[in-house]
Amino acid sequence: MTKEEIMSRLYDRYIKPTEQKKGSYIGVEIEMPIVNLDGKAVDFDVVHKLTAAFLKEFDFIPTGIDEQGHIYSALNRDNGDVFSYDCSYNNMEFSFGKEKSLETIHTRFMKYYSFVQKFFSAFNYTLTGMGINPNRKVNHELPIENGRYKMLFHHLSSFSKYACLPMYFHHYPQFGMFSSASQVQLDVTREKLPSVINTFNMLEPVKALLFSNSVLLGENDDLLCCRDMLWENSTHGIDPHNVGMYDCDINTVDELLNYISTTAIYCVERDGKYLNFKPVNILEYFSLESLTGEYVENGEIRSMTFIPQPDDISYLRTFKFEDLTYRGTIEFRSACCQPISDVMTVSAFHLGLMDRTEELKSILDQDTSLYHNGYNSSELRRQLVCREMPAYIDKDGLYALAVRVLDLCRAGLVERGLGEEKYLQPLYERIEKRTNPAKTMLSRLQNGDSMNDIVMDYAVA
Repeated sequence: MTKEEIMSRLYDRYIKPTEQKKGSYIGVEIEMPIVNLDGKAVDFDVVHKLTAAFLKEFDFIPTGIDEQGHIYSALNRDNGDVFSYDCSYNNMEFSFGKEKSLETIHTRFMKYYSFVQKFFSAFNYTLTGMGINPNRKVNHELPIENGRYKMLFHHLSSFSKYACLPMYFHHYPQFGMFSSASQVQLDVTREKLPSVINTFNMLEPVKALLFSNSVLLGENDDLLCCRDMLWENSTHGIDPHNVGMYDCDINTVDELLNYISTTAIYCVERDGKYLNFKPVNILEYFSLESLTGEYVENGEIRSMTFIPQPDDISYLRTFKFEDLTYRGTIEFRSACCQPISDVMTVSAFHLGLMDRTEELKSILDQDTSLYHNGYNSSELRRQLVCREMPAYIDKDGLYALAVRVLDLCRAGLVERGLGEEKYLQPLYERIEKRTNPAKTMLSRLQNGDSMNDIVMDYAVA
């Protein structure tokens, strides 16, 4: 394919779906760690029993079955909700069909969550609202046995092959099996694409202040949100344009399309097999006559040479904090799983600000507590995911900025007239106490509280 043909296909996949967008739908994805309160590894047999009971109770149909015959994904055809396990059977996910109201989504979440908790209680298990599974060191860190998840784990485990790259790789290729997120997708129109991406990119440091909830206990307790590091310092981050934040302004749709063309592809599917290979820029990919990828079969790594095909664009996958999807939505994916009582805060926060980007940008542009101190948005985010703030930051001014942002968010939700502003109350309380879930957990541990007590408190709906 010529560059013009590739750019046309990228436009059709990512930009065109935003041209006819009407209304504003919400898609919510909530991942939660499964915790064995006996301090032992999660027994996957218990998880599979829960799956069977859940599907029967809520009339979900299987959509994903692993190589051992276990269900890892199921769909409710009436509302589009998906019950699944993300990467491993240690991490449960509820993905909700698009809706107009957060209240509708929250109501369904509570039904599902209550059922799971009641079932798990008989085994002394629980779901909880943490971004890192507190039992990660004792759990069986095994990928779900299907082609995609085995490929993904193999790709992340291949970091040692790239020792010549000038980047730091962490040693947690299994991080998808113990990390949990709270993500939201919101409809976006073509005209709003640049302002939404630019403004929410600027907002990421404030989000770190409010939502951090992933600590690698005993290894790096000073990092309140290790989620960023886990993605960016993995093989996903070999091309930094595939992960994290935008280090340039996106002023037009054409500039956004050009940015997408700088991202890399690292996997395709051939003959029913998922292949991974060294990430290669999408434009360069289609200039190659052939590539060699690897796949996992019967526990062995095998190789296959293949020829790029135009439809491989569908395998281009990025993990930006503000990620334009093929559905005509922006997926906001930088927030950790939150305590279950605060489970709708992430969605409410983004929803309330989505139509207020001009006012939000004005607030951020005028700020001097964070901005205009010699650091860009990415650098500020990296500073605010840490336990200790840099000395130059005006803490009073920073929390006053957070209040102004939250007030603007509240006004956006009030204008919707659906009562969704109630979901912001926990964020006001965090600002008042100058804390977030990660800080609260570390403080409680320091004061002698047990991890199980914290796990159970973060599990309270």
